Amino acid sequence: MRGATMHLQGLSHWQVYHSTLEALTKSGLILVLGVAIVASNILIIATFLNFRGPSEVINYYLLSLAVADLLCGLLIVPLSVYPALTGEWIYGDILCRFIGYLEVTLWSVTVYTFMWISIDIWQFENLFDMRRFKRKPAMLCCPPLLGFNKAQFDEEAYVCMLKWGNMAAYSATLAILVLGPSVISIVHNYGYIFIMMRRLKSGAPIHDKEYATALAENLANPSHTMSFALIFSFWISWSPLIVVKVYESITGEEFQNPLVHFGIVWFGVLNSLWKFIILTGMSPHFRLALRIFCLTICCKTKGRLQAELIGLDPDD
Repeated sequence: MRGATMHLQGLSHWQVYHSTLEALTKSGLILVLGVAIVASNILIIATFLNFRGPSEVINYYLLSLAVADLLCGLLIVPLSVYPALTGEWIYGDILCRFIGYLEVTLWSVTVYTFMWISIDIWQFENLFDMRRFKRKPAMLCCPPLLGFNKAQFDEEAYVCMLKWGNMAAYSATLAILVLGPSVISIVHNYGYIFIMMRRLKSGAPIHDKEYATALAENLANPSHTMSFALIFSFWISWSPLIVVKVYESITGEEFQNPLVHFGIVWFGVLNSLWKFIILTGMSPHFRLALRIFCLTICCKTKGRLQAELIGLDPDD
């Protein structure tokens, strides 16, 4: 607050008003975003946990994504509300490093989850040993937590972020072990999906009739389109920031537009809110589960109501 006060002393009344209004607007936007992220992901988690009918494997991945987004909304976003007003990080260096660690961990978990969604569509689990990947996100993200001067407060986005330029070896390792395999798997698997969808629509001959029938049924599952929309929205949300960081690393120049920098960072965080909108709009299974959850919040006969809605015998 002292730094912000000293900064305002050299400004005109109009400049002070404009600066204060901008700070209040940014702080308010961050607060609203945080509340929306927490509320939407609690609703996703509660909806899936409340549902007692037949469920798909992808629902467990969606729960993982919702938990990661909920942690972001609870532990990362709220700590930026007050700094957006004052322009200063007041929570200490240790918490700043922890936030940098948590950001990379949650981002890595999300990318890994998307990779396993793309793999699970074609049931390729036997080609990989999942135990190799379970602990890597947390272990790979530990250096920012244990080291010094590895995270810094971004005075334009009001959040602690890793200083990737000072960790070239760590950054390369993270890209090779997390980003590389995940992106390759996602592109390969969904590329294959779209190629086969195109072949089926065009009527191209497929020699194995049983395989063609099973493939058509598999591709007709709306979860595939929904999962692609989730992955697409994730990369669209974070692409502006990734492009800027790549540009800065190549040219050695920092991006000099504070308002745009604030926008692209929080546009990436906004990804944590898209999932609820995509699930509601594209997943019939989630809409059914959400309807059951809404109807049974105050209903004492939840089990019977759920059974009736999903077409099961309530007396079984």
